[in-house]
Amino acid sequence: MNLLDTEITLSDEQRIVFMEVIEESLRLTQRTHLFNWLQRGVQYLIGHEVMLFGVRTSDSDIYDYEFFTSSRYFGDAQFSQVIKKDEGIVRHALNLWNKSGMPTFVSNQMKPADFNNYTIINADETVLSDSELKNFVVHGFGDSRTRISTVVAFGRLSSPVSAHTAYLLELIMPHLHCALIKVTSSRSGAAMVLNTMSASKKITKREFEILQWLHMGKTNWEISSILDISPLTVKNHVQNILRKLDVENRGQAAVKAAKLGLVTISN
Repeated sequence: MNLLDTEITLSDEQRIVFMEVIEESLRLTQRTHLFNWLQRGVQYLIGHEVMLFGVRTSDSDIYDYEFFTSSRYFGDAQFSQVIKKDEGIVRHALNLWNKSGMPTFVSNQMKPADFNNYTIINADETVLSDSELKNFVVHGFGDSRTRISTVVAFGRLSSPVSAHTAYLLELIMPHLHCALIKVTSSRSGAAMVLNTMSASKKITKREFEILQWLHMGKTNWEISSILDISPLTVKNHVQNILRKLDVENRGQAAVKAAKLGLVTISN
């Protein structure tokens, strides 16, 4: 059953705010615009303290994640943990959303259930507490077959899990998707935030050097000659880079490094 087939409706005030949200979304071009937009109408409709989002483009199977927060309890450490591959609670919820396509709530206060318009999954109380997200909901736009797709998670929700929240998220998601694409595609490499801070803290000075030459298409042997180190040492550094950037091969590492502003791109 589609959400539009249910009895859920918006109040007159919510309708006015929703139309303002749509109108304002057309003018978003920068990250700061996006943050302010989320803090106004979107915040009124879906009260939250933390918002994570990921963008996946056609040249990669990997989502690039970023977050906004007004909570002093959620920061870089929590962000890195909740999006960790195979272990992060948000990544787990997004995998479940990918199967159902419905807004997916994560809570330790309600029994797991599948409804006509949303899903509830029960999380381990300790894991959810450590995440500092409290109850949260995930949803997205697009799938593995689409050229560009986005996913979002609203955490530390101010209202209890409900079909009404799911309905609002379904209404907002197409406009949020377009806004995210506009904002992320308009940023230069140096201005991209995405995972840059967490990735930069992990990558060593030597790995930055190797990443630059890797992005220029140099082989391990060529890089070893340039830096006067052994090919085996270069190979080990490359493997570390792939792991830290969460990619599978050199090509993906080069693409992601450019997106994150980790390399200098020559004209």
